[in-house]
Amino acid sequence: MISGVGVALTTLFTESLDVDVDATVEHAVRLAGLGMEHVLVAGSTGEAAALTEGERSRLIMAVRGALPETVGVLAGTGAPSSYQAMRLTSQAVDAGADAVLVLSPRGSHELRTYFTAVAHVADGTPVLGYHFPAMSAPGIPVGILQELPIAGCKDSTGDPTRLLQELTETEVPIFVGSTGLLAMAGPMGAAGAILQAANAEPELCVRAFSGDTDAQLALAEAHLATKDRAPNGTKELMAAKWGTPTHSRIR
Repeated sequence: MISGVGVALTTLFTESLDVDVDATVEHAVRLAGLGMEHVLVAGSTGEAAALTEGERSRLIMAVRGALPETVGVLAGTGAPSSYQAMRLTSQAVDAGADAVLVLSPRGSHELRTYFTAVAHVADGTPVLGYHFPAMSAPGIPVGILQELPIAGCKDSTGDPTRLLQELTETEVPIFVGSTGLLAMAGPMGAAGAILQAANAEPELCVRAFSGDTDAQLALAEAHLATKDRAPNGTKELMAAKWGTPTHSRIR
């Protein structure tokens, strides 16, 4: 099962905006070497909405093939309809994903039906729900988390009150997606974190999740860049640190 601190991987592009699979894989390998325990491919940070199905599958296969088995590979497969999510999930599993992260659909109140359909085609591959109402409202209410066929839930709201509810009112493993809550989430028992800022500051993210408040404070710049200017703010931080390209299909 996926656990610990991981990265919501950016997708790197050439100047002509073709997917640069080799550069993206190289970046994933770099981050794994710096403490990332899992890598999310083709999530919102990875500009999934701008990728074709074939590009998603190629990225998943390439990243999975380049990383040691001890580093888990998740794939983002949420979609506006259960049909689309089922299709993306089936393709991700075929490409070698160890788990899938599934954003709840916008406007949906039939979450049990949606996640049950996705879990069926996942065929035993763990399904993690994704609560991010800023991107896809209304999200997943805390009260139904345990009723869903999911192995965990990522919460990117950055809401400390909701995090407390998730950790005390359910037994569902919780993964924070907000860099600003790491020093709170780790010591209080969150299962892990899936972070955009880890593309630029993987080691600080690991330290903050362990309860290091100095590391949490040092993450302020990365947190604000990823919160307000995603994914381009993240790619700018990466370029300054790693020399990676900033090209993006989402502007």
